[in-house]
Amino acid sequence: MSTVSSEQSMEDYSLYRNLSDDELLQVAIERSLSHTHNDTLSSGPESRLSSQNAPPAPSAQYSSPNPPSERPPDLKTFDGTISRFVTGSGKSMVAYRRHDGSLVHIGPEPKEEEEPLFKAIRDGDLMKVQDLLKLPETNLTIPNKQGWFSTHQAAFYGQSDCLQLLLSAQPRLTNQRTSHGESSLIVSVSREQLRCVQVLLENGADPDIPNSDNETPLYKACEKNNPAIVAALLHRGVAVNARCIQSCTALQEAATQNNVEICELLLKNGAKHALKNRFGLSPLFSAAQSGQTHALRCLLSHGADVNSEAADGATALYEACKNGHKAVVEMLLSHNADANKPGKRGLLPLHIATQQGSDAIVSMLVPVTSKTRVKRSGISPLHLAAERNRDNILESLIEDGFDVNAELSDERCSLYEDRRRTVLFFSVVNNNLHATRLLLAAGADPNRDLLRPLMVAARTGCFQSVRLLVEHGAHINAPIPTHPTSFPAVYMFSMKNLYIFKYLLDHGGHAHSCFTCVYGSRPHPPIRTSRSEGAGSQIHNSGVQFCEMISVPSISRWAGPIIDVLLDYVGHVTLCSKLMEHLESFPDWSHIKDKAVGPRPLLHLCRLQIISLVGQRQLETLPIPGALIGYLNHKVGELLPLEAEDELDWEDFNE
Repeated sequence: MSTVSSEQSMEDYSLYRNLSDDELLQVAIERSLSHTHNDTLSSGPESRLSSQNAPPAPSAQYSSPNPPSERPPDLKTFDGTISRFVTGSGKSMVAYRRHDGSLVHIGPEPKEEEEPLFKAIRDGDLMKVQDLLKLPETNLTIPNKQGWFSTHQAAFYGQSDCLQLLLSAQPRLTNQRTSHGESSLIVSVSREQLRCVQVLLENGADPDIPNSDNETPLYKACEKNNPAIVAALLHRGVAVNARCIQSCTALQEAATQNNVEICELLLKNGAKHALKNRFGLSPLFSAAQSGQTHALRCLLSHGADVNSEAADGATALYEACKNGHKAVVEMLLSHNADANKPGKRGLLPLHIATQQGSDAIVSMLVPVTSKTRVKRSGISPLHLAAERNRDNILESLIEDGFDVNAELSDERCSLYEDRRRTVLFFSVVNNNLHATRLLLAAGADPNRDLLRPLMVAARTGCFQSVRLLVEHGAHINAPIPTHPTSFPAVYMFSMKNLYIFKYLLDHGGHAHSCFTCVYGSRPHPPIRTSRSEGAGSQIHNSGVQFCEMISVPSISRWAGPIIDVLLDYVGHVTLCSKLMEHLESFPDWSHIKDKAVGPRPLLHLCRLQIISLVGQRQLETLPIPGALIGYLNHKVGELLPLEAEDELDWEDFNE
């Protein structure tokens, strides 16, 4: 047996993994023989010589006592099961098994011979067809094994002369349908055999007989985009407004195909543009939905409703915005389409265009969209622009006067677990610095959400967002009403990032409250960490305490450095037993404990007093050396001894 490459083996596995061992063995043998034969034919003298000198291939050994036979069994006497499958090359195979599952034979599925009459029709052999019709055993009223009649065969292959001959011999075949419900006329239309269509119509074929999907020949002609066949059918007075199984008319199909010629033919012959399918879609809606501008213009010129709505309330304009069809939107607006009709989710076309990121469509919709309707929807397009990071649209909407402080309605707010409301929140949660700058520069308030954007920025570790928000007035010490804490809530989200944590303290974050504890030096009760026990901490009247929050396992490993930073922003404080326990748990933190227990340096206490009197934001305005301002702002650890200060170049130090 010849070997195959690993790539071929993988292909075989994907194709034949459902076969039994016996079946796989038989396929492998057939492939081996096929490859050997091909190699011999295509090889040159040298390769033939080497194959002659090669050792003989070992014969196949079967472990089964009943190996597969070389010929298929006689179906009249065969007692077993028959299964079929298709190989990777598309070859149909059949396997014969005994009732015990053992393989009898596997091989290509035998092809059924085509009936002589059908073969002659396919070949267009008119003389042969005439001769066969004269035979007494030829019965045109009996279909073949596929359920087709001879006229269907002629229509399928476009043999109009044979078709005429068959209809003359047996007129009853004119409207005969296949086992799948197709008339010869439907077959000829589907195959775009115009001459066959004409022959059938001339012989009295009913042009309104539908197929099993209730599609008429006219509908199929529109589907095939064939104006000549449409005209031929209309000339016979077909039911132009007949509906398929989905309640679609021929006009709707023609509009979807964007064929103006067919649309005009249908409309002139009585097609109604107001009829809708089972989904409530009119032909105009379908044209707008699929971006077919030529058909849309044709329908509008014949008086189609520009504000046609689907069953869910969406308008054609809404759908065109959803699919980004700029030319369609422009055309609909030029015909006074209503831009203030919402869809089933309450969103306006402007919302949808913003979601899709179409700057051009947004610019067309803004002048015709009512800001009152936007407010009534409970969501601003700014929210959607920020959510989808559509920065260009966000900027243009701000320039067009949309309120940067617009808030989601209670209903839409409840759809988000974090209960976000503002546009700014969306930008911050996406770490979109450009959008955050745009909104803050335009006057966005960073303090309107229940969970503040500053807390979100601290949680994601985005220092630039934190700085932007603080510079624009974000309240560092703001609480979360639903999750009260005795310390600034933003610290919960920044403890793992000491750089952000220190920045917040530098800009007015309260530090003293972190050392307030209701238990003091007494033992603390166990910290509850499961959600069902209180979301990770004890709850007091003052809320979760700092010592409890820092004891959460995911944070406690940073307890020492966090306490060390906090001590730089407080005077004399007493560490509770829980904080002391943390500092004593790691030898390298002993100096932090000494820092808290020992008396604080006078210089440090003066710094705290100056900050409390002047205010953090006013320090830069003090008429004092830059190094001293740096110390007050915690930019340097300690000042040099006083006797050395006179030798400093204060400007260089400040830089």
